[in-house]
Amino acid sequence: LCVSPAASLEYAHSIRLDGDIILGGLFPVHARGDRGTPCGELKKEKGIHRLEAMMFAIDLINKDPELLPNITLGARILDTCSRDTYALEQSLTFVQALIERDGSDVRCANGDPPIFTKPDKIVGVIGAAASSVSIMVANILRLFKIPQISYASTAPELSDNTRYDFFSRVVPPDSYQAQAMMDIVTAMEWNYVSTLASEGNYGESGVEAFIQISRETGGVCIAQSLKIPREPRPGEFDKIIRRLLETSNARAIIMFANEDDIRRVLDAAKRNNQTGHFLWVGSDSWGSKISPVIGQERVAEGAITILPKRASVDAFDRYFRSRSLSNNRRNVWFAEFWEENFNCKLGMHGKRPGSLKKCTGLEKVGRDSSYEQEGKVQFVMDAVYAMAHALHRMHRELCYGYPGLCPRMANNIDGKELLNHIRAVNFNGSAGTPVVFNENGDAPGRYDIFQYQITNRSTTEYRVIGSWTNKLHLKVEAMRWRMGDPTFPASVCSLPCRTGERKKVVKGVPCCWHCERCEGYHFQASEFTCELCPYEKRPDANRTGCTPIPIIKLEWHSPWAIVPVFIAMLGIIATSFVIVTFVRYNDTPIVRASGREMSYVLLTGIFLCYAITFLMIATPDVGVCSLRRIFLGLGMCFSYAALLTKTNRIHRIFEQGKKSVTAPRFISPASQLVITFSLISVQLLGVFVWFAVDPPHTVVDYGEQRTQDPTAARGVLKCDISDLSLICSLGYSILLMVTCTVYAIKTRGVPETFNEAKPIGFTMYTTCIIWLAFIPIFFGTSQSAERMYIQTTTLTISLSLSASVSLGMLYMPKVYIILFHPEQNVPKRKRSFKAIVTAATMSGKLTQKGGDRPNGEVKTELCESMETNSE
Repeated sequence: LCVSPAASLEYAHSIRLDGDIILGGLFPVHARGDRGTPCGELKKEKGIHRLEAMMFAIDLINKDPELLPNITLGARILDTCSRDTYALEQSLTFVQALIERDGSDVRCANGDPPIFTKPDKIVGVIGAAASSVSIMVANILRLFKIPQISYASTAPELSDNTRYDFFSRVVPPDSYQAQAMMDIVTAMEWNYVSTLASEGNYGESGVEAFIQISRETGGVCIAQSLKIPREPRPGEFDKIIRRLLETSNARAIIMFANEDDIRRVLDAAKRNNQTGHFLWVGSDSWGSKISPVIGQERVAEGAITILPKRASVDAFDRYFRSRSLSNNRRNVWFAEFWEENFNCKLGMHGKRPGSLKKCTGLEKVGRDSSYEQEGKVQFVMDAVYAMAHALHRMHRELCYGYPGLCPRMANNIDGKELLNHIRAVNFNGSAGTPVVFNENGDAPGRYDIFQYQITNRSTTEYRVIGSWTNKLHLKVEAMRWRMGDPTFPASVCSLPCRTGERKKVVKGVPCCWHCERCEGYHFQASEFTCELCPYEKRPDANRTGCTPIPIIKLEWHSPWAIVPVFIAMLGIIATSFVIVTFVRYNDTPIVRASGREMSYVLLTGIFLCYAITFLMIATPDVGVCSLRRIFLGLGMCFSYAALLTKTNRIHRIFEQGKKSVTAPRFISPASQLVITFSLISVQLLGVFVWFAVDPPHTVVDYGEQRTQDPTAARGVLKCDISDLSLICSLGYSILLMVTCTVYAIKTRGVPETFNEAKPIGFTMYTTCIIWLAFIPIFFGTSQSAERMYIQTTTLTISLSLSASVSLGMLYMPKVYIILFHPEQNVPKRKRSFKAIVTAATMSGKLTQKGGDRPNGEVKTELCESMETNSE
C-alpha cells in the first residue's frame, strides 16, 4: 500500500471541514507577493475575518434544525493570495473529484497500484473576493457546472449570463456602484473628473461602467483615465500624481482600485505636497477601511466612499472574540493571524522575524488588540446561507420527507439544477435585508455613502452621509471638507459664465468652454448662443433679454432748439413791426413806391420762414407733419416768387425802354400778384401731389442714433420726410431763388437811384451764400449721432437768416425813412413813362446832378411815376 506524495501535502495550505455536502471557499488570506513570490503578508480583516465568517455561517446552518435538517455542510477553503493566476491553480482542487485519474503508469515500490485519496466533491463555491480572481475561477467552474456565489466581486463583466452563467453574487455589480458614484458627482456639481483604476477586471470594468454612464447621461467629462499596473515600477505612483496634476481643474478622482493601490496613491499625493487638492471618490474596495488611510489622514480627508449597505453581525463579533489558539485549530492560518494581531511570536517556528515578545496563548481578541468587524462579513454569511437555502429547496424537491441525503442527492448533485434553486432564493440575510438574485445572478443595488472626516479633536471617522437605492439620498449638511470648510469644493473645467455671456465649448470636451460676452446689440438667447435684438430694441443691463430703445425728439428746452426759436421770435417781432408800419403808412409815397401788394406778399413769406421754426421743433404727429410739408417750402416760395416778379418787372421795363417808349405788359400790381401766385401755386400743387402719393405720418428712426454702445442708442420720433423729399420740397424755392439771382445780376446795370434792383441783388447774393453753406452742413452730418439736432437747427436757422437778409436789406431802410425821416416820404411831380426811362437811362451820365439832389428824391419820383403810369 502506498499513498501519493501529493495527498500528504494537499491540506497544508487549505482548510477542510468534513460534511455531507462540501462547499468550496476562496479568500484573500494573504496579499499579493512581490515578484517571484505568489503570496505576501497576511490580511487580517479581508482574509481571516471573511473565512471565519464562512465557517461561522456553516456552524450556524449545521445547528439549525429548520435548514438542511440531518445534513451537515462541510467546506474546503483555499487562499487566493489576491492573485488571479495563483487562485486558478488553487481552484483546480475543486474539480479534482470530477476528473478521472489514470494510475496505469504509476506503481508502488512493491509493484502494487497506488491508492489515490478520493478528493472532496465540491457542489458549490463561495468566492472569490477580487473580480479578476472570480472571472478566472468562473471560467473553470462553469465547465464542470459548479455554481459560484461571490461575496465581494462587483465587476460589471460578471453580469454577462452567457459567459458566466454559473456565477452569482450577493453584492450589487459595479454598474450600480458606478451609477451611484455618478449621482454623487452630479449632486456635488462636479463636471470634470479623472478616473483611476487598478489593472484588472474590477478596476477597469468599474471605470468603464462609470465612463459609459457619463456618456449616456452627459454633463460629466472625463479629463484623464489612468490605470495602475499590476506590478508597478518604482516611482509609478508619483508619475500618476503628476499626470493627474496635468488637468489640475479635475480635482475629483474616481477610484476603482484595490486597497494596496489606494494606500500607495494617497502616499504619493502626500509626498508631492498635494494634501487637500484631490477630491477622492472611492468605490467599495475603499469603503470604510482603515488600512488605506493610516498615516495619511490629511490626504484622505473629505474622501467620499461607497459601500454596499451592510450591518455588523453581532453574533459574529461574539464568535470571533472567543477564538483562541486552542479552540480554533481548524483554521490553519490562525496562528499566523495570532502573531500579526498581537505582535508577538509563537515559539521557534513563528513566522514573524525579529526579537518580538513571545505569545502566551492567553491573549484575547478585542481586549489585547483592536477589533472591528470587516465590512464584507455580512455578505460572506449571506453567500453561504444562499447556497444552503438553495440546497434546502433542492432537498425538499428531490428528497421530500427523506431524512438526510437521499440517493438522488448523495450520488450526484446537478449543478445546473442547483443554480436554478440559487437564483430562486428569497430570504432575509444576516443584516435583515432581503437576499435575492436577478436573472443575471446580481443582487439589487443598495449602498451606504461615507465621508472620511477629521473632527475638531483631530479624531478620524468614516461618517455615513447618505445612501443609494436606485436613487441618491445625500445629507449635504453632514459633509465636512478640509479644515471644516462647509462650502462645496469645485471640480470643474470652466467656471460658469456670467449673465450676458455665452459658452464657446472646446471641441471634443463639452465640459470645457470659454465665456464670450454678447457684444453690441446681441443678448444671451441661451447658454450657448447670442442673438441680435429686434431693430427697435436693445439688450437689457445683464444682456439676458431686450428692452425697447428709448424714443426721443427735439425738446423745447434743448440748446439746439433755444437758439433757432430765439432768432425766429426776434424775426417774427421784426416782421410784424414792419407789417404794422407799412399798414399804418400804407398811402405814403415810400410804401406805394415799394409796391404795396408785392411787399405784403414778400413780408408774408418772411413771416412764414420764421414761423416754420416752431413746426420743425414741435412734437411730431400727423397734424404737425402735414403743416411741415405745406409750410416748409411755402415761406421761401412766397418770398422768392415776389422777388422774382419784382426783378423780372425791372428787367422788362428797362429792356423795353431801350426799344420803344411804350410800357411793357403785365407790370401793373394786379398782374404782378397773378404772376406771383401762379408761381406759388406750383409749390402748393407739388405739396398736394406729395400728400396723395405719400400721406403724412410719423416714424421712429432707430438708425439715426444707433450707436456702437447700445446704452446710448435712441429712437428718433420724426415725420416721415426723407432727405430727398426735403430737397424736392425746397428745390422749387431754391430754383426761384437762383432765377431771381440771375435777374438781379442782369439788372445790376440799372442806375442805383432806380427802385430796389441793387438791394434785391445784394439780398440774393447773401441768400445764395447762406444756402451754399447750409447744404454741406446738412448733408455732411447725415452720419452723426446728433444728426436730428444739427440738421433741424441748421435748416431753421438758414430759413431765419434768409428771411432776415430780405427783411433787413429790403424793408429796414424804408421803415427807417418812414419813422425817422418823414420829410423824405413826400410825393414828387409826375412825368411820362418816356421821360422817366430817359432820365433813368441818362442818370449814369448825370451823377453830379443826382448827387446834388436830396437822398431818395430821384428814386421816389421814378417809383411813383412808374406806379402812376402802370395804374
